[in-house]
Amino acid sequence: MRKLLIANRGEIAVRVIRACRELGIETAAVYSDCDRTALHVRMADEAWPLHGNQALETYLRPDKLLDVARRSGADSVHPGYGFLAEHAGFAAACREAGLLYVGPPTQAIEVMGSKTAARQAAAIAGVPLVPGTSAIPSDAAASAVAEHADAIGYPLLIKAVAGGGGKGMRLVTSRAELGNALRGARSEAASAFDDSQVYLERFVASPRHVEIQLLGDQHGTILPFVERDCSIQRRHQKLVEESPSPAVTPAIRRALADAAERVARHVGYTNAGTIEFLLAPDGAFYFLEMNTRLQVEHPVTEAVTGVDLVQWQLRIARGERMTLDPDALVSPRGHAIEMRVYAEDPDQGFLPSPGRVTQLRYPSGPGVRNDGGLDGPADVPLYYDSLLSKLIAWGTDRGQALARLDSALQDFVVDGVRTTLPLFRWLVEQEEFATGRVDTAWLDGVMASRSGQPFSAVDDEVATIAAIAVAIQQYVQTTREAGAPAGRNAAAPWTLAARREALR
Repeated sequence: MRKLLIANRGEIAVRVIRACRELGIETAAVYSDCDRTALHVRMADEAWPLHGNQALETYLRPDKLLDVARRSGADSVHPGYGFLAEHAGFAAACREAGLLYVGPPTQAIEVMGSKTAARQAAAIAGVPLVPGTSAIPSDAAASAVAEHADAIGYPLLIKAVAGGGGKGMRLVTSRAELGNALRGARSEAASAFDDSQVYLERFVASPRHVEIQLLGDQHGTILPFVERDCSIQRRHQKLVEESPSPAVTPAIRRALADAAERVARHVGYTNAGTIEFLLAPDGAFYFLEMNTRLQVEHPVTEAVTGVDLVQWQLRIARGERMTLDPDALVSPRGHAIEMRVYAEDPDQGFLPSPGRVTQLRYPSGPGVRNDGGLDGPADVPLYYDSLLSKLIAWGTDRGQALARLDSALQDFVVDGVRTTLPLFRWLVEQEEFATGRVDTAWLDGVMASRSGQPFSAVDDEVATIAAIAVAIQQYVQTTREAGAPAGRNAAAPWTLAARREALR
């Protein structure tokens, strides 16, 4: 592994570059037109244009990415998360091209990428499941689906077979709601994942969302880590994660780790992955799904174990045997909490807030870490996930982690766009959060009860003007790359030295 192509952007691309620097691996970044001056582009040893802005014409184009790998001389590929990170076809194509793919076997991606196939794998591994169905064909009649629903009982969830992030998911509390919910879930799933298949699953009241990080090497070793708690969510998408969970006892932790290891071993898993569970108030837990990639929230696990997960991804991909202490991985050292700072407006249903970041100041101090994709004034594109950075606070216990987090939030400055920072400053003052008494529905309920009470004092007119300005700028960049060296094209990388000269 001499040169790694990073098939992603933003803060995860930056994170991979930093891991590669420590291991002495060269990096080749890729970028869309509007990402021309992005931090990951400036940090990589070389950067290659993908030409275009929409994800479907840039970061979601396996052919373009493989072409860059060939032209750049890369011998390996890291998919990051999102985009093609759980795309079995891309993983297979990388391997067929002779590239080391930093991820699990293609077969494991295929099995665990389907929620229904993953449920079957978990059942064979002897892991508890929430009662539900297998995949329901897209042309199945509503009456047939209703029979399945009646057998499961209400309330229940309709879920997309493919994908995640809450897309293609509907809560149904009675048979009368089923028809509309089914149509909506199928339509959204088809739009998001090009697959309208869904399945039904019993709704577990007041659960927590907990997950087990895994690493598996090519020599048969699979190691589970201490759990993460991801219960602070908005519309089924995570906002806050912590490790360890305030609700998990040592006995439950051991049981979760054993269950996760059984599932991973059953599918022959290698590299980094995560098994997600629902944890009921009575301590019972149920398999939810597996993510066959690195998770956004991996820093909290790194904070409480001291393990660099990205470096181990790279070392495992090149065939190294893990030398980690299994017992230490499930014995947390202190407590860590992560908050995802999005360019979103919590006062407007978390609508994206693209625009120009005019001022940026990251917090620092003992136990404070920031994984960000920006290092100063920059545009937040219209086209991609709006995650700006991840703020992580570590302490010897949860109380100290919360105190450090509170202080860091006061020092965190992002001007020009709306962000989730005001929500987080309010959140750390809430008794339920401070004492860890939350579940996956808690934040949505609180947000509904706060209707008309804004978190943010950002001026609407200023934010709107900024958003319009960046939209115009990004439109112009779709037809030309302003400031790029003359004659540069897909056959010629923009090297580190050339980029620095162009950006002076």
